[in-house]
Amino acid sequence: MKATQVDLNADLGEGAPNDRELLQLISSANISCGAHAGDADSIRAALQNAVEFGVVVGAHPSYPDREHMGRRSLDIPINELRDSILRQLKYLCDMASSEGARVCHVKAHGALYNDMATDQALAEKFCDWVREFDSRLTVVGLAGSALLQTARVFGIRTRAEAFVDRRYQTDGTLVPRSQPDALIHDADAAIKQALSIIKHGYLMTVTGQRLSVNAETFCVHGDTPEALLFASRLVTSLREEGIRIAS
Repeated sequence: MKATQVDLNADLGEGAPNDRELLQLISSANISCGAHAGDADSIRAALQNAVEFGVVVGAHPSYPDREHMGRRSLDIPINELRDSILRQLKYLCDMASSEGARVCHVKAHGALYNDMATDQALAEKFCDWVREFDSRLTVVGLAGSALLQTARVFGIRTRAEAFVDRRYQTDGTLVPRSQPDALIHDADAAIKQALSIIKHGYLMTVTGQRLSVNAETFCVHGDTPEALLFASRLVTSLREEGIRIAS
């Protein structure tokens, strides 16, 4: 069945220059909680702009690792990680409330996101923390991941995500950023991948194999130089297909 509506999201509040422009194109924003990037000013601005443009707000927590922008797996005591995640969620929710916004979903950032895609035990812990903080939150995670499977078992609403600007491995995980072909820099290739998932339910992996992907939301990374171009091109392409952008 052809999609008539898709959610387009971006990771924002990280200090990148195009947040406001992206928020005029997307339907959901995953806003930094300050542990990997961004500061109070950039986070507050993202929240204010999200409210202005009617964009749904979500929390974007991470490993507490600003030095590596949350893109390095941290082997820290689980209680320490729990406390950090809960502090991050509270920080963003409190700031959102002060700006007239409500946090509706949570999407982990970087290495934490990727680790939970395959680490069942970590996914269970994260779901415990989300449910402890606010059981109404929707968990956004990689389509087909251990995190989404676990969240459903825990009775948490989920949203399966695919990426416009990242390449995939044959097991459905993302190509690590340490590899040169992890990111898609060509707009035509990025739009082709997104439309293939939306219209046909599959993409081509980095090794040229077909991979089935069932996704409800599509991410453009706000901190990449091509983010605004990709989002603009994708919105135009979807409109031409009669598909509207909505959370």
